[in-house]
Amino acid sequence: MTERDGFTRTGPGHLNLGQAGPRAASPGLAVEASGLAKSYRDVRVLAGVDLRVPAGTVFALLGPNGAGKTTTVRILATLVRADDGVARVAGFDVRRDRSQVRRTISLTGQFAALDEMQTGTENLRMMGRLSGLSRTAARQRASELLGQFELTKAAGRRVATYSGGLRRRLDIAASLVGGPSVIFLDEPSTGLDPQSRLAMWRVIEGLAASGVTIFLTTQYLEEADRLAGRIAVLDAGQIIAEGTAAELKRKVAAQRLDLTAASRAAFERLVRHFRGALVHQDDVSLTLGVPTEGDAAEVRALLDQADPDRSLIAGFTVHSASLDDVFLTLTDSAN
Repeated sequence: MTERDGFTRTGPGHLNLGQAGPRAASPGLAVEASGLAKSYRDVRVLAGVDLRVPAGTVFALLGPNGAGKTTTVRILATLVRADDGVARVAGFDVRRDRSQVRRTISLTGQFAALDEMQTGTENLRMMGRLSGLSRTAARQRASELLGQFELTKAAGRRVATYSGGLRRRLDIAASLVGGPSVIFLDEPSTGLDPQSRLAMWRVIEGLAASGVTIFLTTQYLEEADRLAGRIAVLDAGQIIAEGTAAELKRKVAAQRLDLTAASRAAFERLVRHFRGALVHQDDVSLTLGVPTEGDAAEVRALLDQADPDRSLIAGFTVHSASLDDVFLTLTDSAN
C-alpha cells in the first residue's frame, strides 16, 4: 500500500482518491479530451482521440481488445501521460492539475483490489481513514455504503470468502468513500456471472441517478446499450463512431435480416453472396445476418437475389439491429 500525490493505491485495479477537493467551474462537461495520442515504443496505441462527456451522465467507450480503451482511461485518471493532446476532467487539466483531478475522481479497474484478510466493513473503514475521514466519519460512511450496495449481510465476513459479484460491489463501494464526482469503471463486469452482472448494472444505474458522472469501458455491448446515454466506438486508437445507442444502430440499418441456411453448402454459398455486408455469422447454427430497412419489398428482393431458385434458405426473421451489429460492422470496416 502506498500513498502519494493525494491518493492511495490499494492494489493494481483500484484507486481511492481521497476527499473531494475544490472544483473548477464546469462548462457542463465532466470529461473533455482533444487529440490524445500515445505510443509505446513503435506501437501507436492512441492516434488522436477526442471525447466530450457531459456531467451527470453515463458514457461508454467500446472497442475490441487492444483498441486503446484502458490507455485512454489511464490518461484521464492521470496515471499515464499522453504524448500529445489535452484533457480536462472535472474542470481540471490532467497534466497541470493532477492532484486536483485525483481528488475529484475514482478509478476502478478490471480486477477488484481489496484486502482479503479484512472484512467488508474493515476495508471500507480503512479507505475512509486513508481518505482523511475521522474514525466516526469513516465508520458512518462505511455503514452507508454497505447499505447502498446491499452488502450489509456480508459486511462482517472476510473478503476472501466473497463471490466475484460481492467483491466487485465492495470494490466500487470502496472507490466512493471520498465522494468523487467522476467515476471511471474499466470493464467492471469482467468475470461476473449473469446474475452478478445484473446486480452490478443496478448499482451503476443508481450511481448515475444520484448525479455522478460515469465513464465506462466495456466489451459487453448489452451493458453499454442498457446503461449509457452516449457511446463511442474506439478501434486502432481512434474514435470511429459516437452517438446514442439508437443513433449508432441507424448507422448500420434500422433492421437486420437473419437467414437460416438449408445446409452447410447452402450456408457457404450465402456467406459468399453477402460477403462484405454481413453483420452476423454463426457457423454452428448456419445463420447469417445482413442489414435491411425492414420493408417487405426490400426483404423480398434480398431473398430473391440470394436464393433465386429457393433452395438455399430454410427460414428467415427480421428484427431490430443491435449494438453487436454496429460493433462488428464498424470495426470490420475500419480494419
